[in-house]
Amino acid sequence: MQSELKIALIQTELFWENPEQNRRLITKKIESISTVVDIIVLPEMFTSGFTMNPAKVAETMYGETVVWMQELALKKQTAIVGSTVISENNHFYNRMLFVHPNGIIETYDKRHTFTLAGEDKAYTSGKDKLLVTYKGWKICPLICYDLRFPVWARNIEEYDLLIYVANWPKIRITAWDALLKARAIENMSYCVGVNRVGTDGNNHEYNGHSAAFDVLGEKLDGIPENQEAIEIITLSKSHIKTNREKFNFLNDKDRFTLQ
Repeated sequence: MQSELKIALIQTELFWENPEQNRRLITKKIESISTVVDIIVLPEMFTSGFTMNPAKVAETMYGETVVWMQELALKKQTAIVGSTVISENNHFYNRMLFVHPNGIIETYDKRHTFTLAGEDKAYTSGKDKLLVTYKGWKICPLICYDLRFPVWARNIEEYDLLIYVANWPKIRITAWDALLKARAIENMSYCVGVNRVGTDGNNHEYNGHSAAFDVLGEKLDGIPENQEAIEIITLSKSHIKTNREKFNFLNDKDRFTLQ
């Protein structure tokens, strides 16, 4: 078990519906990280932006983006996490990829597709929650709109870290800030959120606010808004253990079955 986990949050602009350009852009950012980190987190749909034209950008699990992530994870000896558009069995998925340094991939398909933008019509919703075990840490990766649904994120598995990747627009950024903090507090878990910046092909503006919160909802260093940046934060297992033992709120959680 590793007592600390060092995470790099990459807040970046994205080229609209252009996987090749986005891979080149992100490669430069990842290669610029000189600090040894355990996880690198990219935004939602990091190869395309939040597009409702999946056929234009989709790849398979054997495509260029997956191979690229595996090669970079091996080269940097770090896990790389982010969501991209995947085509599988005649369906499109907004799929989170958790790529381990040894190339093993664990996946999570976004459960709560964003109906306001028609994501439910373009993409197939996921059914299963993913818990990743990595360096002795239990990690729950989720995607954007999932943040609004606390039951789905409820910490019944005693995970240590929630990771949200997003294309969350400026007009609703107050909700992003509040809900990231709330998810940390109610689950007594670290909560990390990585959002993009810039303007997409639908003229939606994004101002970032990528951030991390500890188990008491205290904000760790956050990236300034409207800027491309890489923020490195360090999480501590002892912080989780000490506060869960002192404030045993998770012991009083409701029991339920999710339909």
